[in-house]
Amino acid sequence: MAVVHGVVLALALLALVFLPCVVALVIFADGAASHLRGRLHDRRDRRALHRLDQTLSQQSMSLAALDQHQPSIQQIAADLRRLDRHRLGIATHSKVWHAAVLLAYDDRLRLASRCLGVPEHLDELEGVDREIERVRVEGELEAAGLHLRPTTPRHQDH
Repeated sequence: MAVVHGVVLALALLALVFLPCVVALVIFADGAASHLRGRLHDRRDRRALHRLDQTLSQQSMSLAALDQHQPSIQQIAADLRRLDRHRLGIATHSKVWHAAVLLAYDDRLRLASRCLGVPEHLDELEGVDREIERVRVEGELEAAGLHLRPTTPRHQDH
């Protein structure tokens, strides 16, 4: 019987000695697992940011290449003057031509607006509202120094 009491006493002492260690292990295991998960997420986030950075640098290079091919403001103004003449001339003979010329004219107005920092809302409007916005943008561009109409006065008979 003394041996059984000795074994029980030894197990009780071992439990008293190791129980705080087991409790600390359980407490810190949760923290260690959270820390490990955080490091894995950080690594995954860093990889995702690296891929995003590579993608953006490639896109910025392609955007820079596109900007080099963007027409100059002088070319845009010449296109606007030419399209304005077509809009008031040949495009009045056909609805298809008129729609095509207006689309091209609005596109050049958007380019000129971007170049000169003039706000425009041509995409958002339709019908008469778009016509009014077109006239407003033309006025803003004229005020910014872009000549959309010929500057030579027409000769008038009195």
